[in-house]
Amino acid sequence: MYRPLLLILAFALFCILAAPVAISAPPDEPPLPQLPEGKQWKLAWNDEFNGAALDESKWEIFGARGPHKRRDGWWVKEDAYLDGKGNLVLRTKQEGDRYTCGAIRTRGNFEHTFGYWVARCKFQKEQGHWSAFWLMPTRGIGRVGNGGRDGAEIDIMEKPWLDDRLTQNLHWDGYGRDHKTSGTKFTVPGIMEGFHTFGFYWTAEGYVFDVDGKVTWRTNAGGASEAPSYVKLTEEIGAWGGDIKKAKLPDYFYADYVRVYDVVDKDGE
Repeated sequence: MYRPLLLILAFALFCILAAPVAISAPPDEPPLPQLPEGKQWKLAWNDEFNGAALDESKWEIFGARGPHKRRDGWWVKEDAYLDGKGNLVLRTKQEGDRYTCGAIRTRGNFEHTFGYWVARCKFQKEQGHWSAFWLMPTRGIGRVGNGGRDGAEIDIMEKPWLDDRLTQNLHWDGYGRDHKTSGTKFTVPGIMEGFHTFGFYWTAEGYVFDVDGKVTWRTNAGGASEAPSYVKLTEEIGAWGGDIKKAKLPDYFYADYVRVYDVVDKDGE
């Protein structure tokens, strides 16, 4: 008399185990832009900053061959390192009578065109220096006459202020008398607290910038760049960020990851 009940229970258990399981994105997956039907995002390149040391097959560290003068300070190798907790650290410090900071780039290791570029970052706390996540073209930035299509400096995020303000900018036609630029300034309440994502969707038609998945700027100023570009994560020391002599140093800028995604066809479509 118990056999039918046992069969029913066994069948129910089979159904539960055999049912398809919904696989969600990793909890730290950035909010990716929506795509047309039949398209999907594919990770093209990334660094999660895990491990004990910065991966120099991915990054060039400024100052690796000796201190590199930059604005009112110096880029030095020891100010760009991993904290062992999954973060890149760019440190700003005083060293005798000079100030130093860290900066890295992917030039020669990863250069790419189009797609979605995103970094998850946490800002510095002191004045006199600023952090940035930006792209530089491998060619064409100094060429004049074809707008930014030959290559543009793309500042996905710059943070010279210690309040809720941010800025995003484009530069093209070199840095001399023909230099052209376009940009935006805006506020994000609470941006100085914790980690936030800074994204950039680059297509042949133009650019869309976002913070924490919310669009902050749409533009095609100069025309969309067609030049392969590399990633830069930098700290810079200068008056734009305030008076470095009033800062309590050392100070730190953190990056949890940098990821670049391509648009591809969905499998089987």
